[in-house]
Amino acid sequence: MGNMIKVGMADMNTCAGADAITTLGLGSCIGVVLYDPVKKVCGMVHVMLPDSSIIRNNDNPAKFADTGITNLIDMVCKMGTTKQALVAKMAGGAQMFAFNTDNDLLKVGLRNAEACRAVLKANNIKLIAEDCGDRFGRTIEFYPATSELHVKAIGKPLRII
Repeated sequence: MGNMIKVGMADMNTCAGADAITTLGLGSCIGVVLYDPVKKVCGMVHVMLPDSSIIRNNDNPAKFADTGITNLIDMVCKMGTTKQALVAKMAGGAQMFAFNTDNDLLKVGLRNAEACRAVLKANNIKLIAEDCGDRFGRTIEFYPATSELHVKAIGKPLRII
């Protein structure tokens, strides 16, 4: 096994081959992995919010589903693959706090997951696996050599998708 590359909150990075990539503390946030299963290259973005248009004067594209995934596509393609070869996996999007309301604005995890799915669909990238929702946080690790996304959660068995 190679190096474990860390992706912080509202951050993105790439890796290939024997290296792996991880992000910690996904509550309502989503970890999206784009990868080429043949060339064994990948990238991960830690998305905090669904849409960059909701906050003005923000220069961090990794924070949002719309700009983060789009930028990640470009980063991974610079590693020698094509957009058409990419597939996706994602995890996170929990509803970490109970609210006595039907107001969708407070359902950030759900909105993040929906936004990520929409951006992937708009870019013709197939989402082949996900572990989203519920009421618990997650840590994920992706291994491009095997195309496995390991989803860890406190008190839950390891889930490999």
